[in-house]
Order: sequence, then structure tokens, then C-alpha cells
Amino acid sequence: MSGKQRVWFAVYPPAEERRVRARLPQFEALTLEANHGWIVVDLTDLLPNWLSAHEYRDAIFAEPEYFSANSELEDLAVERVRQACAGEEANAASVVAVTGLATLFDFMRVSSLIERVEDSVSGRLLILFPGEYAGNVYRFMDARDGFNYMAVPITSAESFITP
Repeated sequence: MSGKQRVWFAVYPPAEERRVRARLPQFEALTLEANHGWIVVDLTDLLPNWLSAHEYRDAIFAEPEYFSANSELEDLAVERVRQACAGEEANAASVVAVTGLATLFDFMRVSSLIERVEDSVSGRLLILFPGEYAGNVYRFMDARDGFNYMAVPITSAESFITP
């Protein structure tokens, strides 16, 4: 199976981010109950940690309109996901769940992240994706131009975020 076939997108409205995160333990419990491994890659702290360690952080905060992360943040995100996929716990029966993408909105493209890590995945890669899906087109945070990707969509219409 190719990397593209091992990627799942759990698509939900951006306003539901907190509710989805609160339900992560349920995702984990059900995954473990089905005899699959569960590994979470949380990218929430990537931007603040990168900014706080940046040599020009004071200048960035003084004039944020000139700030550009270029590909540095994406490179860090790719490295985190690849490390999780290569870890001891990761195998063909594991699910690697990526959370915290909303914090990186406007700093990197999800499509690029997926393309760069998809071949590192031996089990399944679950992308918790705040946005929308229609006709194989995913739109991140309901704002970016959509990208066509062949991942398996899991949409909020399928009730994974309702009580």
C-alpha cells in the first residue's frame, strides 16, 4: 500500500477544535481496543517554541508584519512526524495522529507536510484536520485554496465529534 493510501483525514469545522481535542482519549481508547498502537504528534507548541528560541524574536515581535517562517516551521513539523513514524512503538498496526495544525495556519501548508511524510508511515497517519472536505478537495481552516488529496476522509457528518 502506498503512503497516500495510509493517510486518513478526520475533517471537522474549525470551531470544533477544542471538542475534538477533548475527545482524543476516546480515539486512543477505541484504537487500542481494536489492537492497534496509538501515537500522538502534537504540533501545538511548534510555533511558540520556535519563536521563543529564534535569534531575532525581539525584532519579530516588534514588527510582526515582516515575519516569515519560510520553510523552517514545516521542516520542524515534518521532523516531528517522521520521528514518531520511526519510533519503537510505530509499526504496521499503529495509528500516528497529528494534532495542532490549527496553530500553524498561515505558516505552512498541510498538503506539503503530508506529501513529505507519507512514505514514512508504516501503519496509518490520522490527520486531525480543522477545515472542510467536498469532492476530494480539502480546505484547511475553511480559508485556504483547497487541495486534492486521495486520503480517506472521516467527516464530522459521520458523528465522530457528537456526544
